[in-house]
Amino acid sequence: MATHRYFPHTDDDIAGMLAACGATTLDDLYADVPDSLRLKHAYDLPAAMSEPEVRAYFDEMRSRCIAMTCFAGAGAYDHYTPAVIDALTSRSEFLTAYTPYQPEISQGTLQYIFEYQSMMCSLTGMDVCNASMYDGATATAEAVMMAVNAARRKRRVLVSQTIDPATAAVIGTYARYHGITVEMIPQKDGITDSDELTAMLGSGDVAGVVVQTPNYYGILEDLTGWAEKIHACKALLIVNSPAITLGVIRQQGAWGADIAVGDAQSLGMPLSYGGPYLGYMCATKALMRKLPGRIVGATTDEKGQRVFVLTLQAREQHIRREKATSNICSNQGLMTLHAAIYLSLMGAEGLREVNRLSADGAHELARRLEETGKMRLSHPSAPYLNEFKMTVADPLTTSDVLRAMADHGILGGVAIDEREMIIAVTERRTPADIDKYVSIVKKL
Repeated sequence: MATHRYFPHTDDDIAGMLAACGATTLDDLYADVPDSLRLKHAYDLPAAMSEPEVRAYFDEMRSRCIAMTCFAGAGAYDHYTPAVIDALTSRSEFLTAYTPYQPEISQGTLQYIFEYQSMMCSLTGMDVCNASMYDGATATAEAVMMAVNAARRKRRVLVSQTIDPATAAVIGTYARYHGITVEMIPQKDGITDSDELTAMLGSGDVAGVVVQTPNYYGILEDLTGWAEKIHACKALLIVNSPAITLGVIRQQGAWGADIAVGDAQSLGMPLSYGGPYLGYMCATKALMRKLPGRIVGATTDEKGQRVFVLTLQAREQHIRREKATSNICSNQGLMTLHAAIYLSLMGAEGLREVNRLSADGAHELARRLEETGKMRLSHPSAPYLNEFKMTVADPLTTSDVLRAMADHGILGGVAIDEREMIIAVTERRTPADIDKYVSIVKKL
């Protein structure tokens, strides 16, 4: 073992464990693995390097990475991360924190989860919030599971065609293995067809309805009257929204939603090649015991001091697996902390300002792109916030546009097909960025 001095097991340790397993050698532990599949030679690893050499190696790799100006969105957004967030979340007591099984020694973790939950309830207009989900797509799929569990014998769910296709795919995967039927509500002019929804509800066997606003195309959907007709059929309304937009748009609770879900990545979390992100889930008090994950509450101890406890934690570790509401097994603690710090820093005024800057930039870019004659808004009469769908004029294609943008260091958007694409603008995009984008389109 001298060549592996950092391994925690000594020769005596290994011998003792083998004896307890009834094995003689380490090879005995892998006897079930066919010999043809077992590695017979040493790992093909590069030669060891000193610390300066390792740093130089990665510095050289980093120098080849090009920082792109991001106009892509479709569920992941390039918002600014205040420096204080990285400073605080990098502290060792946060980086090493784990699931707060023992509240008496986890008060700090429980408190920031409690604060996160409180702020998300205010943001969504809902009664309770859990901590938390992996991302917005799985949060929405878990909400579908909640609706089916609450409905008992109903196993049909309606999902709007205007939600993010990735979210719809995750819902489909969950549904497939739980015997749930998913039907898509048709769209009309970029928004969910309300008349079609009414017709589909007529069968009376619907457990829940899923809609997104702003939807995948960036359009703000009008959900007036939805809750009433869905509840009349004894179904639940699930509304998905990017967290940052709730600083200015109508809250899910105000629409009469039973479950509010979405991705909290827009709360200043770096894009980071796709994660880690944070899914939020809030619900009405009536559904509190159906929420997956955990809910932290505040109380007082025997000295009258304010303390925090795990009020509810419907997890499979504590109850029979078949009775569990979810297999979620991490509270995404670090991302929850990130969101809590961001919301406390920004406050209501800061959230409004971020959305104002993003919306102003988006409407300016859309207007100027239409003036080029090379692109037009796909749904000109539909309201949008900071994201919009454009149709490319013949003979150009979306591939032409995105390739030209990439050649100039810009992620130009997300292609839906060869004719249509989605463009997003956040507060990080400057007037100069918008000028550059328009100038490139003019030259196509």
